[in-house]
Amino acid sequence: MEYHNPVLLNECIEGLNIKPAGIYVDVTFGGGGHSKLILKKLVGGRLYAFDQDKNAQENALFEDDFKLINANFRHLKNFLRMEGVRKIDGLLADLGVSSHQFDISERGFSIRFDGELDMRMNTSSPLSAKQVVNEYVQQDLANILFKYGELRNSRAIAKAIVIAREIEIIVTTKQLIDVVGHMVPEKNRNQFLARIFQAIRIEVNDEMKALQEMLLDAVDMLNVGGRLVVISYHSLEDRMVKNLMKKGNIEGVLEKDFFGNPIKDLKEITRKVIVASKEQITENNRARSAKLRIAEKE
Repeated sequence: MEYHNPVLLNECIEGLNIKPAGIYVDVTFGGGGHSKLILKKLVGGRLYAFDQDKNAQENALFEDDFKLINANFRHLKNFLRMEGVRKIDGLLADLGVSSHQFDISERGFSIRFDGELDMRMNTSSPLSAKQVVNEYVQQDLANILFKYGELRNSRAIAKAIVIAREIEIIVTTKQLIDVVGHMVPEKNRNQFLARIFQAIRIEVNDEMKALQEMLLDAVDMLNVGGRLVVISYHSLEDRMVKNLMKKGNIEGVLEKDFFGNPIKDLKEITRKVIVASKEQITENNRARSAKLRIAEKE
């Protein structure tokens, strides 16, 4: 199955600082681009990959030192324990929706194509975007648009959706765009729509809670000297990753012990966030919003 080139590929692999005999995890397998490079550096080591999208199973690598687990990465610790793994030497996460998922119109992730309002990363999940848009009460809709889309006019957007769905159920991406697309100037339209879609998608997939659970499990499972490498694509994800790496917790409040020493398990390998080069952005437009952070377990 055709997947686009992974973002910041070489920077991620370098950031993992791979030990040939180590145990590594790629929690966002996708097309397998990152995993293939990790495997090339392993000699006696092992790589476990996670992806809840069944389409990713078609890209599985048939290597003795590799296993692809069809599960949400929020269950990282449980599934690795089933494999007899208690500690790991590095974990890579390339967050968000893959280019491949955006390009399939029927998945409903993209504002570029007309398709059913779905947005489920795991197509077996019970909650879809269609249910969120048509069944959530107005206040709950407004809350997710404000919290996950960071939209100041979230109440007005929610009201417009509720009025429209009383006339006709909203079942496609185009219908949703027609309902809300007029609410901002044309020059900001695509960014505005992308934030609405992002907010609904995050709600459908419970992305922020899943990310929090995965990150905390990752820190717990890392060996001393093990690396956490994370690419994020929007401020909500990046803030959580940044807080954990800089302050030692998701909330971003630095705690200190009795002697005034910071209480944190990670040290930043890169103080400044790593972004894609102009060449990388030209090759893959998705790289434009990518932010890479790397930390090491102390």
